Amino acid sequence: MNIKKGDTVKILAGKDRGKTGKILKMLLPGGKVIVDGINIYKKHTRPKRQGEKGEVVSLPRPIGISNVQAVCQNCGKATRIGIRIDGEKKIRYCKKCEGLL
Repeated sequence: MNIKKGDTVKILAGKDRGKTGKILKMLLPGGKVIVDGINIYKKHTRPKRQGEKGEVVSLPRPIGISNVQAVCQNCGKATRIGIRIDGEKKIRYCKKCEGLL
């Protein structure tokens, strides 16, 4: 996986195409990510106790990892991520502007 939790990504497909957001959670066995403010659905909840009212809660749903692309912090464009080996560390960089991610 080239993208990580905390990366800013652009949505490439679906109802939120073109929007950007930060990755909140990675769901790796299914190859999905949860992005802040993207793919929001409403869920109706029942009242828990007597006298309480039910409510409508907005929840982010997972989106396929193939439908998101990382956004470079330097140039601000959606880009692919390259990996360089510097000594014993792996460094991620933007393929467009060569800046570090």
